[in-house]
Amino acid sequence: MLRGTSLLPARKGRASAADRTGGAPPASGGGARLAAIDGLRLVAAAAVAAYHFLGTTTPHFWGAYDLRETVPALHEVSRYGWLGVEFFFLISGFVICMSCWGRTPAQFVVSRVSRLFPTYWCAVLLVIALVLTARVAHLDAATPIDPRTVLGNLTMAPGPMGLTLIDGVAWTLWVEARFYLLMALMLFLGLTYRRMIAFCGAWLTLALLARELHSEALDAVVLSQYAGLFVTGIALYLMHRFGQNIVLWLLAGFAWCYELTVLHDRVAGHTVKPAAGGALSWAACAALLTFFLVVLALAAFGPLARIRWRALVTAGALTYPFYLVHQSIGVPVAKGLLQVAPGLGLLPSVAAGLAFALLLAYALYRLVDRPAGRILRHHLTRGMNVTDHRTTGRSGTGAPPRQPAASGAEAAARPVPSGV
Repeated sequence: MLRGTSLLPARKGRASAADRTGGAPPASGGGARLAAIDGLRLVAAAAVAAYHFLGTTTPHFWGAYDLRETVPALHEVSRYGWLGVEFFFLISGFVICMSCWGRTPAQFVVSRVSRLFPTYWCAVLLVIALVLTARVAHLDAATPIDPRTVLGNLTMAPGPMGLTLIDGVAWTLWVEARFYLLMALMLFLGLTYRRMIAFCGAWLTLALLARELHSEALDAVVLSQYAGLFVTGIALYLMHRFGQNIVLWLLAGFAWCYELTVLHDRVAGHTVKPAAGGALSWAACAALLTFFLVVLALAAFGPLARIRWRALVTAGALTYPFYLVHQSIGVPVAKGLLQVAPGLGLLPSVAAGLAFALLLAYALYRLVDRPAGRILRHHLTRGMNVTDHRTTGRSGTGAPPRQPAASGAEAAARPVPSGV
């Protein structure tokens, strides 16, 4: 999921007309980080982890333990944990719009690739190592490991290629990647306040058309199931940056009405027969997701925006690696403990699996995410700035021809390259 984007509040005060319509964005480097949003990332990750550990309705998922009978209250609450994914997408709309503002397309691409791929690659390789180790130890390991599956998974888009996901949560990363492509397109067109509002309106319209026409091709581009979440997050960021107004509230309101309506499809997808746990309540899901929205708004431009707890910043940094390993590694570790030490019990095994996933996430953050991300970002930046130094002269050697010096007025008017 999303991670690593600087959460710095925009400049205080009313935005200028130039900033609203296409002028230079306000500087945000002097503000303090929005630590509350880092904390909300942790809440979303914890909800998803609760769903995968205790909310699943898969029969015999924990062997002889039936979650409905062993931990009925925890199971009933955890069944709604999948909404953490929706919350992630809502936060992503806010944070990625913030990440885009004031950047070039190349800067945005370098930022996303360097922050997502190193940890993801390492997580996939760790899952492969775990599966191979389990096979040697004659433990259950259903994940298929073959060269084609491994190579496809390293792209972060195994689903479109018809491959099994080595890391089960990778499907959400492919959704995020398509959102990033849409935002990169906006950067190419030029990111301004009015253009972003027009983009959000067009996106929601195309999402409606994709559903009306039952077009899988259009739906694959506009993400009709999640468009309302991303657009609502974008609207909240525009309020955070430019101030609240009727246009942005109408945009957010329309997007949210749309999202709660199509949420029915996701609720139906997580509903099972009464014999296996009963139906989920759409009203409960809509209310819970709306509560998440209110908390995000309070974290963006409400009293929660004043929180400065460094512990939340650290928690936000651990969210992405924890999200990657909690299901693909944490759950197998817990299951392995139950197989080799059945007397340990369900909840202690689950706690051990979660603790192991959290420790592994911290190791990935310190040993992979920070150093490897920094190295990859450096080399990607250099690669994006490559220029052709060959001359057009007959000799084919030497430095490029020197340009005549510009006058003082010309030099002052010449735009300064923003780099990458």
